[in-house]
Amino acid sequence: DDTFSGLRVSAPNGVKVYQVTGGKQVPKWLSETNKRKLRKDADYQRRIELVQDLEFSTASSRVRLSGDGNFLAVTGIHPPQVKVYDLSQLSMKFERHLDAEVVDFDILSDDYSKMAFLCADRSVVFHAKFGNYYKTRFPRQGRAIAYAEHTGDLVVVGSTHEVYRLNLEQGRFLSPLETSATGVNCAKVSNTHGLLACGTEDGTLECFDLRSRERLGSGLRVCAGGAEGSGHGVTAVNFEPSGMRLAAGDADGKVRLYDLRSSRPLFTKDHMNGFKIVDCRWHTANDGHKRIISADTRVVRVWEPDTGKAYTSIEPGDEINDVCVWDGTGLIVTAMETKRLGVHFAPSLGAAPSWCSFLENITEEMEEEAAPSIYDDYKFVTREELTRLGMDNLIGTNMLRAYMHGFFVDNRLYGKAKAIAEPFSYEEYKQKKVEEKLAEELATRIVVKHKAPKVNAALVARLEKGETAADRKRKGGRKAKGADTHEDTDDEDEGAGAILKDDRFARMFRDADFEVDEDDDAYKVLHPNAPKLSKREREEMLEEHFDLDDDDDDEEEEGAVADAAEDSPGELDDEDDEDDEDEP
Repeated sequence: DDTFSGLRVSAPNGVKVYQVTGGKQVPKWLSETNKRKLRKDADYQRRIELVQDLEFSTASSRVRLSGDGNFLAVTGIHPPQVKVYDLSQLSMKFERHLDAEVVDFDILSDDYSKMAFLCADRSVVFHAKFGNYYKTRFPRQGRAIAYAEHTGDLVVVGSTHEVYRLNLEQGRFLSPLETSATGVNCAKVSNTHGLLACGTEDGTLECFDLRSRERLGSGLRVCAGGAEGSGHGVTAVNFEPSGMRLAAGDADGKVRLYDLRSSRPLFTKDHMNGFKIVDCRWHTANDGHKRIISADTRVVRVWEPDTGKAYTSIEPGDEINDVCVWDGTGLIVTAMETKRLGVHFAPSLGAAPSWCSFLENITEEMEEEAAPSIYDDYKFVTREELTRLGMDNLIGTNMLRAYMHGFFVDNRLYGKAKAIAEPFSYEEYKQKKVEEKLAEELATRIVVKHKAPKVNAALVARLEKGETAADRKRKGGRKAKGADTHEDTDDEDEGAGAILKDDRFARMFRDADFEVDEDDDAYKVLHPNAPKLSKREREEMLEEHFDLDDDDDDEEEEGAVADAAEDSPGELDDEDDEDDEDEP
């Protein structure tokens, strides 16, 4: 049964990944009165909510972790807003609304006190601890934002060949950097050496030194470019913490790993689905082992940077917009086109963060086998099924909720209607459960296997199994007839047991002349519905009913006797002569 408190678990490549937010959701159209009633529900009270109110009314677009690791900032819609969560308190600290949808944002300080938001109306909004601080506009629409701590420059790239720079220390715009592309999709600054990497829609990767304001080299060709304004080409870029390697993802679902000292990729990882790469992250485990976490719009893949070998993967089921990871831990948060943010925990990547250390204790306890349904209190029925149950007169009332090609109906009402329309369905269900229970008990019994006959062993096995519907029907009919005429009928006297004990059929299982050839055309004509078993299935059926080891022992004994006869033919002849002399 689905509950609010269950955890979904998947194990790609044998690595367990728990979906912490994978419990049951409340339908959007549920009234506030019914939502308040859920507070008394025991399962609802035991649900896992890693951080309180970690959701938006429609979707989430970007997620960032503060430098000190104590605050999580998330942007979403509708309306455009930002929510900041205090992880030490496992709750939301505040939420603020903006005038336009957030395209990208960055946290400028170690905590939440300074943030910059790049909005869809070509503006950049700065927020301080108390709220909105300053707002400025850029000449062209921006696509990504990056902050260089060592120079204090806020870099904005977008649908132009220029890279805009706003120096926060001086409080003024600096001369833009020039690229050779028609547009820039992404930008990233390395905290180690300070280089700025820009991924363009022409499929090139260009690096700049913000101190000298010059482009380093002529640019690196990564992939094929796209049309102007399409946003194709290089869509994600990120430096290794050491600053010597760089991961670049493109719109075709491929991630290429580069060494800054070489123009050839060290390795190319293909996501094999054709969706564009939305983010690339470097993850460092507690033991210092590094892996790359790359995400397209459908799946998050974790793989080894040296060999490209897949470690594990995460498929949330909804379109992914952004990914946030904790170094040294196994926690991954995804911003998606759904109300909830995806929170996944992979214990093999690292322990849980200190603020949610309880995850390690509850994951194994609350693990569930099947994926939960969203609306398990409601049953989805089609219009034809409504007519069959006599509920078509409820269309247009509050009893039914129209959804896609059918309706949602309360489970209790559906059960009552089905009981009236199909009064014998419960008896059929009960009989099915009884048969399943008997089958389980039969499978646990110890079966004494006897020696297989030399001829027609497969025929005897099928007769003992008695699995055909015709056999069961015939036995049931005979039982009913015996009950009516007061005749004794015993199933043990039927089938293979009676045939094997009857002397009239003894040669059928000893003489090779009576062997049934199932590959013969005449047999196929007389038995058109006979099951066609492969060689492996035939051997398994024989092993299930007979002790084949005894047959091997008998063959070995017969072979030994034959060898003895060949070795000493004279002795046997003498014995035969003596027998002849004794005869009168």
